[in-house]
Amino acid sequence: MSKLLEVQDLHTRFHTTEGVVRAVDGISYDVSEGETVAIVGESGCGKSVGAMSILRLIPKPPGEIVEGSRILFAGEDLLSMDDDRIRHIRGGQISMVFQEPMTSLNPVLTIGLQLTETMMLHLGLDQAAADRRAIELLEMVGIGEAERRLRQYPHHFSGGMRQRVMIALALSCRPRLIIADEPTTALDVTIQAQILELMRTLTHQMGVALIIITHNLGVVARYAERVIVMYAGKIVETGTAEQIYHRPRHPYTIGLLKSVPRMDMARGKRLQPIEGQPPDLTRLGEGCPYRPRCAWAEDRCERSTPALENVGEGQIAACFNHRALADKESLAV
Repeated sequence: MSKLLEVQDLHTRFHTTEGVVRAVDGISYDVSEGETVAIVGESGCGKSVGAMSILRLIPKPPGEIVEGSRILFAGEDLLSMDDDRIRHIRGGQISMVFQEPMTSLNPVLTIGLQLTETMMLHLGLDQAAADRRAIELLEMVGIGEAERRLRQYPHHFSGGMRQRVMIALALSCRPRLIIADEPTTALDVTIQAQILELMRTLTHQMGVALIIITHNLGVVARYAERVIVMYAGKIVETGTAEQIYHRPRHPYTIGLLKSVPRMDMARGKRLQPIEGQPPDLTRLGEGCPYRPRCAWAEDRCERSTPALENVGEGQIAACFNHRALADKESLAV
């Protein structure tokens, strides 16, 4: 598969009264045509800021994407485009599904108007054609009585139904990439599974690449082909879903996995939370940022920051002890 998106040494910072927040601190990854990639990590690790940087939605000031960063989409650098070109890319070729649809959908406009407006702008459809396409999209995402629903407002829909509308919006202009930022956070477990299954089915049917951003490794276990783990603005591990779930090579990945409930977990066994708090991104010093929370930290972890290195076929991790971790049977998750 050819590469659709290439993020190269991306740095995104925010200038605040407390100092400079290095929200995204030099991350690089790619997404191929039709591939599903999950980006996981705790709140504040930089995963959502990285996604907003792709669409150039970082408010300036206080934010800035540092010079030297590159984001290539289908060979074009998104960071060097003029405003008209990036507006054409947003919604038209790259769509985003946000975690709280009630704040993304306009409460005073009908669902039909919000769906058709985008298609008329990006696809050049007339009102009648846009209406037909909107009905088709609502039916595609599992919303019945679609023609009647077009005349309703967001408050007429449940949380799960509103998220289905957001998926319909994301698919409306036949994009090549969809970024889903915590798309199931506000939903109960059953609806979460339905939404993720729907997204996987539709993106596979339409050949659309998908980035799922989440704090929960358990949510994407069966949906992602590749997983990127972020901590303190950096990527600390990347691999296929099988590698990350069965052969993790970074202590933070192992901690995330051990804090997720499992069907095969022994009755009465307690989850193992990650102790401590994420670091202050305005005061990152030398050494591994995960060091204060890591049970396997050594003296060298305090003196220098481990670089990402190959730890398996296509798997990379930023840990000095990745070989030792691989030999510890007690780390099996």
